[in-house]
Amino acid sequence: MNNEPAPALAGQAVVAIWHDTAPEALPEYYEWHNREHMPERVGIPGFLRGRRYVALAGRPAIFTLYEAESMAVLTGPDYTARLDNPTPWTRRMVPHLTNNARSLCRVVHSMGAGQGGLMMTWRYDVAADREEEHQRFLVDRLPGIADRPGIVGVHLCRADRAASAIQTGEKKLQAATALAPNWVVLVEGASEAAALDAACQEALPIEAMVAAGAIAPIERGLYRLQNTRSRMPGRAA
Repeated sequence: MNNEPAPALAGQAVVAIWHDTAPEALPEYYEWHNREHMPERVGIPGFLRGRRYVALAGRPAIFTLYEAESMAVLTGPDYTARLDNPTPWTRRMVPHLTNNARSLCRVVHSMGAGQGGLMMTWRYDVAADREEEHQRFLVDRLPGIADRPGIVGVHLCRADRAASAIQTGEKKLQAATALAPNWVVLVEGASEAAALDAACQEALPIEAMVAAGAIAPIERGLYRLQNTRSRMPGRAA
């Protein structure tokens, strides 16, 4: 019997996106994101699942996670073509998105029992000469977090810097250049928000991350799931 923990993410790469939305545009934003943008993204070959979360604590207000088979999908022609040729609805909505942070990441470590309705996110950078040390620190700690009550997934993702920096048609619609955090840690919870927050505070305190090479400030947020869309077998989306 194989007792190795199964990965909780659907693939080996993710697009992690944080942003705010202008209040007057929020009703249309949800319609666009639910009815066009998420189905469009999950319809790209190699995209497996999309999830959108709203902040309970921390900023920006929206966190979206797209899971893909591999980094080759995120740098390939199908995704690039969508980014360079945004739909009319996308062209109308993107200028309303502010405080953008977006990284195309390889999944370094992923384990858990499933997907949670709550997500704690960390996004930050690490001193260049301490990246190996910091990765060891996280890989040592994350399994212990996964074993805690109410935790159903823990993930470490590292950005592909070159891919994250590519200027696309959609990026040109943004009022300001999006940040591209190089390190992304995700912890999923399936019980109470307070329990997830407490577990993360105890097991992965900001002070310990900085001592292991992380560069302050480390942006941390707690999010609640709003919508998810998965690719269905045998269907385009």
